[in-house]
Amino acid sequence: MKVFLQSIVAQLLLNPYIFWRGYQAIPPKKSWRIPYILFFIIELAIFFIGFFFHKILPDDSMVTILYICNTWYIASIYITLSLLFIEFLKLSDRFFHWFPHWVTHHQKQTKLTLFFLIIAFITGLMYHAYRAVAYPTVKHVSLTLPKGSSDRDSLTIVMMSDLHIGEIIGKPLVQRYVQMSNEQHPDMVVLVGDIMDYESRFAEKARIEEDLQQLKAPLGVYIVNGNHEYRANRIAKYRWLKKTGATLLIDSVAMPDSSFYLIGRDDYINKKRATLHRLMTSIDTTKPIIVLDHQPWSLAEMRMNHVDLGLHGHTHNGQLWPYPILMKLIYECPYGYHQKGPTQFYVSSGIGVAGAPYRVGTRSEMVVLHIRFIN
Repeated sequence: MKVFLQSIVAQLLLNPYIFWRGYQAIPPKKSWRIPYILFFIIELAIFFIGFFFHKILPDDSMVTILYICNTWYIASIYITLSLLFIEFLKLSDRFFHWFPHWVTHHQKQTKLTLFFLIIAFITGLMYHAYRAVAYPTVKHVSLTLPKGSSDRDSLTIVMMSDLHIGEIIGKPLVQRYVQMSNEQHPDMVVLVGDIMDYESRFAEKARIEEDLQQLKAPLGVYIVNGNHEYRANRIAKYRWLKKTGATLLIDSVAMPDSSFYLIGRDDYINKKRATLHRLMTSIDTTKPIIVLDHQPWSLAEMRMNHVDLGLHGHTHNGQLWPYPILMKLIYECPYGYHQKGPTQFYVSSGIGVAGAPYRVGTRSEMVVLHIRFIN
């Protein structure tokens, strides 16, 4: 919901520019201009109804508004980028005069052609972006960890992060996640934070905890907090997570069997969370150590404490291009496999999304870790 409300900036800045350029491109006829103007009036009216009345509108109505306006919000970003690219080409032609003769002497036809080309391109892009969320990929990652005093030779972990269950990620998608996980026949399942989005009531009404209870793994299902577990309804979210039947690891240590340790850290947003050194004071460090920590900020701390494997989420790998580029400037490892000394890490792009159900330049993923323990 918060992402939807923040999109008012795009509504007020991008819409006028898109409207102006589109209005210049279409023929000056009522049969073209009236539908065109009505489209923007209706979209803005829907947005402001949701913006001003979101606290009193029924959930079903708000979900519909969210889908409509967030879809246009994402589309408007890429329409604007397309228009700015055309502006750049026009500017360059002033200096290099490289446009073909037909383009410079048939500007009305050229503008209308570009109008429809942009519509076709954005429609195809949005379809692909939706499928990237609706049909997550299964990412298989093979790792080798030191065996130490462990008796185990191998371990298969299904890792999911950033489900963001709420208005957009609902029961049908969660059921798909569960089916995908069970098809991997994992030894263990870990949900690495941001299980819920902003409000807990959507998961509660749909009884999605019953779907998560269907996750099958002989060594169990484990959950750690993400930053969204601290946003709104914190206590209700905690109670709901307990209903999933999974083990909540909040600054705590588990031994799924006698072969390795699983440490779950509270989210980085909690500045009073226990240090990793404190959590490891009473464990046998000759056994493999795996740490679940939603935000990938503590890589150096994990290396200093001789952790073998760190599993993270949070970044979404930017979710929408060009944000993946920005993520590389913010995080040491915003996505994928990383090694720091003897410590290995995997940062997932997440299986769900924040805000609109679209990904551009990234994919929703379920990670299957195939771990071999060797001496």
